[in-house]
Amino acid sequence: MSDQLRIGIVGAGIMGRGNALSLSGERDVVVTVVTSRTRAAAESLAATQKARVADSLDELLAADDVDAVVLTTPDHLHGDMMVRAAEAGKHILVEKPFTTSVAEADRAVAAIRSAGVVAMCLFNHRWVPAYAQAKELAAGLGEAVVGYARKDDTIHVPTKMLSWADKTTCAWFLSSHDIDLMNWLVDDRVVRVYATARCGKLRKLGIDTPDAVQIQAEYSRGATATFESAWIYPETFPTMVDSYVTLACDDGVVQIDRQKENVALATENAYAYPRNMLQRVMHGVPAGAYRDAIRHFVDCCLTGAQPLITVESSRDVTAVLEAAHESIRTRQPVDVSG
Repeated sequence: MSDQLRIGIVGAGIMGRGNALSLSGERDVVVTVVTSRTRAAAESLAATQKARVADSLDELLAADDVDAVVLTTPDHLHGDMMVRAAEAGKHILVEKPFTTSVAEADRAVAAIRSAGVVAMCLFNHRWVPAYAQAKELAAGLGEAVVGYARKDDTIHVPTKMLSWADKTTCAWFLSSHDIDLMNWLVDDRVVRVYATARCGKLRKLGIDTPDAVQIQAEYSRGATATFESAWIYPETFPTMVDSYVTLACDDGVVQIDRQKENVALATENAYAYPRNMLQRVMHGVPAGAYRDAIRHFVDCCLTGAQPLITVESSRDVTAVLEAAHESIRTRQPVDVSG
């Protein structure tokens, strides 16, 4: 046990900066080292934290003043980095998805458990008040029957926000959140999926990734769920993300619509619903579900407690998505790796 957690941030893009902002409000946390693909980006982020820059992940992992790493790199790079961090004895907070293959996920889980470090995938939606309340409400509604989760982005995300959109899909990037959330609400594992994808608009723009993916999932106790993801909404849509979840059970139904978050903004150029539940700065202090999830991870590192989100449950999300992409390829239902 310690009274302060010293953190190294890996990746200085949007997620790296978002994590750094959330961490900056924690009195028992200090960011000591930053590394990124480009030194200029690392230096820019490090300057906001009064941290130093490492030229590589290996250099950061060898640092004596790093207790935990925050991995905010592109989706397909998470697996190997987690293994290396665990072998170096560092606690791990990794952006979603956990990994983009079951083989990498299994290696990461094994390395994490062998090293005895604290590790968590940042599925921050579990700390959104509406979703946390839905979890409590669903517990009194009997057995789950059918669920639906939609998470669609504007085309800004794959064309302007991400430089590596062609190395992932909207399902990995968006539905990973919803699969973790639905698995938690249903309290069960997906055993079989059938998925389809539509390609066209983004490929015409030179980005080789699907426009949209839909996954039909079957749970072990018989519930079914649909996971929809797309990222070709026009940029005129009032939010960058269109998010909706519903779960029908034997004795009731719970629905969460997060398109509007209590604020509307009209200007001469647009009408928008500003987002505030995940990330916001309130009276100069970082707040929201993103910060709350990171705070939970920090507490677990400082006390040795196990996180609400286990690496095994995050591995199961990867397994669902790997099976879904195999189903897209084969146009057949696919069993999910147990």
